[in-house]
Amino acid sequence: MKQEEVDKLLSEKIEDGELISPILPEGIKNYLIDIDGTICDDIPNEEPERMATANVYPDALVTLNKWYDEGHIICFFTSRTEDHRKVTEDWLNKHGFKFHGMVMGKPRGGNYHWIDNHLVKATRYNGKFTDLVDKEVTIQVFDDGQHN
Repeated sequence: MKQEEVDKLLSEKIEDGELISPILPEGIKNYLIDIDGTICDDIPNEEPERMATANVYPDALVTLNKWYDEGHIICFFTSRTEDHRKVTEDWLNKHGFKFHGMVMGKPRGGNYHWIDNHLVKATRYNGKFTDLVDKEVTIQVFDDGQHN
């Protein structure tokens, strides 16, 4: 999906005369992908000279480009700072990653608990990119008074 198609999907939505946040069409996912230790060697911000020569994880490249070609949105969400944007973008382009954007400055340290008014699904990277599969798991949610 080209950037102009993404922009159209995310264009202004109006409900009851007021602007609301856009919602992607069913079947389209908005992937936020970490970089270090997920698509390449795990390189800390304190060693930026290694970012340009990081080893790519080939299965990540194949899987992410497949998702992109299927029409999903690919955005890299990284703890790298704005100072690292150019070296990161150059590295992604050099290795042939297809993507729509990068969000820099993700909080460091892991153990993320994302709270949002949109549906959020999280998948922990454990060493290999594959197609995603359905799996039943237990998660923490806000107590809405309904218990199963």
